[in-house]
Amino acid sequence: MITVLASISVKAGKLSDFLEIFKANVPHVRKENGCAEYFPAVDIDAELPGQSFDENVVTVVERWESPEALRAQAGAPHMLTYREKVKDMVEGVSVKILREA
Repeated sequence: MITVLASISVKAGKLSDFLEIFKANVPHVRKENGCAEYFPAVDIDAELPGQSFDENVVTVVERWESPEALRAQAGAPHMLTYREKVKDMVEGVSVKILREA
């Protein structure tokens, strides 16, 4: 099992529109072979030391059975459509792919 944390920087004022499009795609991803978990999350200000808070970042939390399942998802037609719809709303993406230590 692998865990993916994808941080998506969304242009100011576009978060609501971005999340609407993203959430519409979630059921398609969750139906894919190897997907155990997939959801978007946004920062809250917990006022804790060391916290990195950014109101324009969406963190996608994913769990996949294997890297192969993750790669298959990346090229799925619904993902290509999603990326086309949000391309002008996104400033940057950072992805971490993790395995349990």
